[in-house]
Amino acid sequence: MKLIPNMKLMPTFKKLEKQLRLYWKIIVGFAVTFIILLPPTIYIAFEMAFKDRPYPGVRVSPAFSIINNKQITVGEFVLSPKDIKLNIDWPETRKKLLSAGRSGNFINDLIVKYAAYNHSISVDPVINYDSALLQDFIVSTAAKINIPAVEPKFKLAGDKVIEFQTGSSGKQVNEELLKGRILTAVFGGENYQAVDIPISIIEPSVPSGKMTAAGLGINFLLGRGISTYKGSIPGRKHNVALTAAKIDGTLIPPGAIFSFNNTVGDISRETGFQEAYVIMEGRTVLGDGGGVCQVSTTLFRAALLAGLPIAERRAHSYRVGYYEQNSPPGFDATVYSPTTDFKFKNDTPAYILIQAKADNQASVLTIELWGTNDGRVAKTTKPIITDQVTPPPDLYQDDPSLPAGVVKQVDWKAWGAKVKFDYHVERHGEVLSHQTFSSNYRPWQAVFLRGTGG
Repeated sequence: MKLIPNMKLMPTFKKLEKQLRLYWKIIVGFAVTFIILLPPTIYIAFEMAFKDRPYPGVRVSPAFSIINNKQITVGEFVLSPKDIKLNIDWPETRKKLLSAGRSGNFINDLIVKYAAYNHSISVDPVINYDSALLQDFIVSTAAKINIPAVEPKFKLAGDKVIEFQTGSSGKQVNEELLKGRILTAVFGGENYQAVDIPISIIEPSVPSGKMTAAGLGINFLLGRGISTYKGSIPGRKHNVALTAAKIDGTLIPPGAIFSFNNTVGDISRETGFQEAYVIMEGRTVLGDGGGVCQVSTTLFRAALLAGLPIAERRAHSYRVGYYEQNSPPGFDATVYSPTTDFKFKNDTPAYILIQAKADNQASVLTIELWGTNDGRVAKTTKPIITDQVTPPPDLYQDDPSLPAGVVKQVDWKAWGAKVKFDYHVERHGEVLSHQTFSSNYRPWQAVFLRGTGG
């Protein structure tokens, strides 16, 4: 039997086919749109989810989790985190974590995010420390290690310069290099770090051994400073002689700057100094080393007569009678280590030898500078004294530690004044140096303690 298609249904099938094709196009369109939009949608959603958070896999380097237990050995010394307030700056570290994968370069950021998600990325934290405390640690460490070189001491014996105190090498810490090594250890990721202390050997600037005076150019008395200290108490006389002995025999190389403080060294009972009157905090009080300035003052005068450039000099707070026994005012030089020093430069072509001798019986100190005469002539003008001020009235203070009726003077009056003089050095018409030295002396009050004790 032959099937005859129903012609009435044909339009219906064609319409359905047409509709299916339309639906298929819509479905395909939606599918293509979905496929196209899905990645950026996911990406946008991902970015929104981690807008204020580090991306997955971005973490603080685990090596720094031990920062609070970190211990750094610096030579034989130990530096702990609390010594320099070592800590992680979490707000700044979080900013650093957030910046990973957010450079603004899409391709590079995509690579970073992919690497972080699949393998994780470690970010070093931001570490803070107190630089002042670190510097204090370095300075204190260096102070325990540093040993200044000891210059040999010499004396003239005929035509020879004879060594009478052997010199020795010193040690000095390179503080800048040490700081760099410590910071490298601080920012290292290990719990324990050992730092070697960089130490340099410092050799004496003057060669040791017997030498001829001619070989060193020591053949002429350049300048002689003399001062007297009549009326000094025994402790002061002792300190004058001890200080003179410490600078006696010092050789100053050509071009070198002589430092009084460095040459004399520590001034204390431990180094042989006795108590005598010193100026401290606006008063004249007993302290170790009173009388040391007698030597710096006398050396100042010798350097002036020798025509040497003065690199550092400071006058006393008030006019001290010892320094005006054989000199006009204004020719004194105070020292107080480490803040106040007396320095001069050897700008001659040869070595300069210091010869210092204190005669405590006669209360006379003589300091000579020997070297080579290069033809220089030094001149100082007569000091100009102005603005003289009378001392304040005497001050009496009750002191229950003294018996009643006993009066003890502990400070002495002195006139205030301003003093100025010029120092001029020439050689064959050439000006080598011209300096003006000014001193501003305060008026000083006499102070008496009046006993009120039983």
